Amino acid sequence: MATALPALMPASLQRRLQARLPRVIQREPDEDDASRWRHWELGGRTVQIAQPVTFTPYASARPCSARCRFCSETLNDGGPHAAALRPGLRYSAQLRQALAALQGLPLSWSLSGLETTDDAGWMLSMLDVLQEHARHSPVQGSVLYTNGAGLVGSPGAALVARLQDFGLGWVELSRHHHEAAANQAIMRFRSGQAVATQEGVEGVLAQLAPQLPVKLVCIVQQGGIDGLPALKAYLRWAQQQGVTAVILREFSQLGPQYRDNVTARYIGAARIDVAELLAACLADPEFSAEAQLMHATSGYYFWNVLLHWRGMQLTFEASDYLRMHQRHASGRVYKLVFHANGRLCGGWNPDEHVLLETGTSVTARSRAVLPLMPSPWSPS
Repeated sequence: MATALPALMPASLQRRLQARLPRVIQREPDEDDASRWRHWELGGRTVQIAQPVTFTPYASARPCSARCRFCSETLNDGGPHAAALRPGLRYSAQLRQALAALQGLPLSWSLSGLETTDDAGWMLSMLDVLQEHARHSPVQGSVLYTNGAGLVGSPGAALVARLQDFGLGWVELSRHHHEAAANQAIMRFRSGQAVATQEGVEGVLAQLAPQLPVKLVCIVQQGGIDGLPALKAYLRWAQQQGVTAVILREFSQLGPQYRDNVTARYIGAARIDVAELLAACLADPEFSAEAQLMHATSGYYFWNVLLHWRGMQLTFEASDYLRMHQRHASGRVYKLVFHANGRLCGGWNPDEHVLLETGTSVTARSRAVLPLMPSPWSPS
């Protein structure tokens, strides 16, 4: 093999896959690969930006419709959380200003944060700005990460139609168990969210699958998809919904900067090793008879392995937050995030690695009152 397997991949899995993977995609550029680093002036200084790079307009227009037990926004790393910020009335102008500073730089849209679809008004305005930018600056792809809450019924159909017009590449829909009760114990959707039910999520998939490529995202964990039998049942359900791609993720490894709290304890207790799950799949005669390994990806803080099985694309993925924070603090830019405080940052912390200030029109509120305060972007 011309390219080494991802360094972050466990050695035991590397040995198993060493002679079997056709190729490895090096998504993280080498430090001395001049062809994959762009020198760019932002905020009066020149920075080096990795290629490819994703741009996230962090969604925080309102509190998330789910309260997943593992949510990274409830981890405690001692810093501020982007989830506590709300966009002000100048948000669209600030987003345009940030993107104008990046005009000519190849980007990919990564639509995530809290739940992008929870506030349709904010989402549609944000998509308008991104689409306007893409008319005169290179955009290489786009993905929406969603729990599906805003994609239910007629309002959801309108958002799906807008995403089609936007040219969205694909949707990654979070669902951590194929049975609604088990999934709800993990995702804990707020009261009244139709997507929490079996009928609700299957309705969203029926609406999405014919119009946009869909990848189900399942974070493997105790009480959810915790082994090969549960995985097979999940995949059968996914196939019945017309889904042809499933991503199986492990909880990110947490570094020492994360303090002990209920979320960190849940992640520690519920973790399932995705490398072991992949090894179990490859060792299973029924599974391996129809499995075809395709490639691995080596990212700046993650690795994954993609295989084909019974007409489905399966991705097994793991990541390391310590590695992510080290890269974000390196002085080079691996990720672009536009926060509701008007800052373009090289990471998820709205007060760190600030690349550009576009203004201060932002509302910050305590979490205790967030559910009671409507966003200025709310259609109501």
